[in-house]
Amino acid sequence: MVMLNKCSTWFTCTTDKVFLGHCAVSPLFSGAVSAMRSFTEAVAEGGITALPKYSHLLPEFRETFGSMLKTTDENISYVPNTATAMSMIANGYPFEPGDQVISYAHEYPSNHYPWVLQQERGVELILLSDVGDGKSAASLQGWSMEELERRVTGRTRIVAISHVQFASGFAADLADLGAFCKARNIDLIVDCAQSLGCLPVYPEEYNIAALASSGWKWLMGPLGGGVMYTSSELRKKLKPVLTGPGMMRQEFDYLDHSWDPYEDGRRFEFSTGAWDHIAALQAAAAELFLTNSMENIRDEVFRLQDVFIDHLDRDRVSPLILSDHHRSGIVMLRLRGRSRARDVMAAMQERGVVITGPTGVLRLAPHFYMSDSQMIRGAEILNTVLRR
Repeated sequence: MVMLNKCSTWFTCTTDKVFLGHCAVSPLFSGAVSAMRSFTEAVAEGGITALPKYSHLLPEFRETFGSMLKTTDENISYVPNTATAMSMIANGYPFEPGDQVISYAHEYPSNHYPWVLQQERGVELILLSDVGDGKSAASLQGWSMEELERRVTGRTRIVAISHVQFASGFAADLADLGAFCKARNIDLIVDCAQSLGCLPVYPEEYNIAALASSGWKWLMGPLGGGVMYTSSELRKKLKPVLTGPGMMRQEFDYLDHSWDPYEDGRRFEFSTGAWDHIAALQAAAAELFLTNSMENIRDEVFRLQDVFIDHLDRDRVSPLILSDHHRSGIVMLRLRGRSRARDVMAAMQERGVVITGPTGVLRLAPHFYMSDSQMIRGAEILNTVLRR
């Protein structure tokens, strides 16, 4: 067994809760809390005089996530959320009428609406169907490469897809998908909100043109902080759609209005960011994910899922078991009988177990720092609730 650092003081929630909702809003890592507190207290005492001490925040943020994604810091940008990143990419892309974007019919809205908007520019949005019947959340199973291969044409410019689907837990095989897109000169744009911090994500190895992730799920950072990767080739294509002094080389010379934007990822950091969020998310990434390999984290998450599943009452709940290539940090739990997911979630929370899910299903989403005993306790409480 690979040893991982599972410090008992990292998360206050581990003392009295079994937290199985890392696909929603995770507990904030204690190191992130300390980083936020340090910055806000300094500004409370000194205002602008405190800022020089923290001028390293953005450079360190880019460097940390560059290391995590196995790329260089020039390809990294701080963003407040996935939707902002996807909107900058979609609205700045040089589409022509008749161009196509291929996505999935059940994407998370942050990776859907920016592409819907491009229809006003004459872009055709093609949505892959679900391999299940797609009539309810409980029936979702993900999309297929076979359908993607059939629907790609010479006019396809972008495939915009989530690495991990939020409802089903289906994970795209990014190596295969990236190779497919590269061979056809298609830009692959990936929403990694449900994978970054749980699964290995290496955009240059997978031929990803851009990815974005919120920071409050598997990265265990603050609400309102996220990260974006863009390749240099994609940046050359994108026109700025959000502008401000932060993206210009002259930065703090506010009387110099020359148009001189950065060519690297700083061009997307167009104005003042939330410095406390930047500090917190950088701390979480550096202390949690650079000290443990992402492959080891993934394997431990999967092992913990298996412990939970092994203790489930299969007469009352059916887990969606995906193949290894499509497995993720989320396991969909379908409830049998008349149990309602909302009622089950509420009853479990009353008993100290936090679990979430879209309508009609539960999503099992433990993280690597948790214990086998927590998995067993969570499964047994779910069994008890379902037997009422």
